[in-house]
Amino acid sequence: MPPEAAPATLPPEAAPAIRSAATIILTRSGPKGPEVLMGMRGAAAVFMPSKYVFPGGAVDPGDAEVALARSLPPGCAARVGGDAQAIAAAAIRELWEETGLALGLPAAWIAPAGWESFAARGLAPSAEALRFVFRAITPPGRSRRFDARFFLADAGCIAGDTEDFSAASDELSHLHWIALSEARWLDLPFITEVVLAEVSALLRDGPGEAGVPFFDNSGNTPIFRRLT
Repeated sequence: MPPEAAPATLPPEAAPAIRSAATIILTRSGPKGPEVLMGMRGAAAVFMPSKYVFPGGAVDPGDAEVALARSLPPGCAARVGGDAQAIAAAAIRELWEETGLALGLPAAWIAPAGWESFAARGLAPSAEALRFVFRAITPPGRSRRFDARFFLADAGCIAGDTEDFSAASDELSHLHWIALSEARWLDLPFITEVVLAEVSALLRDGPGEAGVPFFDNSGNTPIFRRLT
């Protein structure tokens, strides 16, 4: 699928701020090889309408107040940059909200705003299983812009049934597991296609030494580099 045509650039006074965001790519073994969990955004969504995506979204203020049961490993957190633990917490919260799947460990805790339903399951979020695999900043001209970190996690770390989406919000429809080899046939944003290719290589070959890919569109000139 070719890259999407870029929309007309917004005037500077209308340009949206770049917000930190986080996404989790859940994987598991299936009859056709590795599978990933994806869902479709609504047709009325302002950002990426009707596209199949991984669960994810913007970092909320309450994410910085979360005491993780287990934090990101230090090396991973250093590559993530910024407030890495809050970014990891946001990824876990968005996974929970959009799919009803919880990445956590049994614990009782006082939850900040946005985390009440997660804590009600008797779980505290755990980022230990997250593996930072990709970063991308939305190009200028979009109605929403995000500095998005993508994390890979094995579905075996989910607390509960990975087929049970009953607690999911209605933000994503058609939630389903799909073979990694077949996911590219869905209607995907261009950056999701790129991430899928990276994940396929990681699962096939293991981590390389080049570092985490980073598509930096924070300025007027796109920059590609790797985070080591």
